[in-house]
Formats: sequence, structure tokens, C-alpha cells
Amino acid sequence: MRVAITGTRSTGHRSLTEYAGLFAQYLGPFAPATSHFFIGGAKGIDSLSLLWLAGNTGAALTVVVPGTLDQQPADARQAITQTRDRITEVVELGAAELCTPAYFARNRWMVDHADMTIGFPLAGAPPTGTWQALNYTADQAKPRLIVPV
Repeated sequence: MRVAITGTRSTGHRSLTEYAGLFAQYLGPFAPATSHFFIGGAKGIDSLSLLWLAGNTGAALTVVVPGTLDQQPADARQAITQTRDRITEVVELGAAELCTPAYFARNRWMVDHADMTIGFPLAGAPPTGTWQALNYTADQAKPRLIVPV
């Protein structure tokens, strides 16, 4: 199973323990050693899920960034550095400018390479890139699991 993960960058309203519980419940069942996860290299859900998957599963992990790894926020780069020995591949899509179209292209790349998407949108917030990825998943007739946080 190949799974794309998308989610909010705003994660400070929950504890790390709560996120670990959510990931165990909603990522764990899809994370046998034969699975492969595609994770955007941003802060928030991307970094938290990368750290959890690297520490709790044997699944293959691919980090996908819209530009280059050096353009990612410090928190995200730190998570990637911390889990580098568990990351199968880092895909740099080479966008010259980090803007909405670049993030949407990254999301489409991940969904195109996955069999399903698991999304963690911020509950009650207006639609964001997380919803763009989830809606694109539905447009591709692929399953999606939505876990508001």
C-alpha cells in the first residue's frame, strides 16, 4: 500500500502524546513494513507524522518538497535530518518560488504516486492545501481518510 499524508501546519493546539495516539490509530493500520508513505516536508502534520512513522514502523518513507530541501522550514529540516536513516528518498520538485501553486503541485505528485491519502485538516478552518490534496484524491477515484485535528 502506498499512502500520501497531508495535514495542517497548525498543530500547537494538541500535545505530542495526542498526535502519537492519532497516528497509531489512523496511520498504524496502513503501516506494515511493506507499505510506503509519501510525506510533504513541511512543519506540522508532515514533520510529526514523519517522526512517528520513522520511530514506530518499518514502512518506506519518501519526503516530497515543492522546491528544495534547503527551502523547508527549520522544524521540517530538523525532522528530516533526525529521521534521515529511515527515509527511503527525498524528492525535490524544484519550484523556484514556494507559493500556493508549488504546494498544490507537490500534493498532486504525492497523490499521483499513492493508492490512498490520509489527511489531517485543522478542524473548523477554511479549506487549505490539505483539502486540495484530499479533493484531488477523490477526483482521482482513490480512497481518502479524513481525520480532523
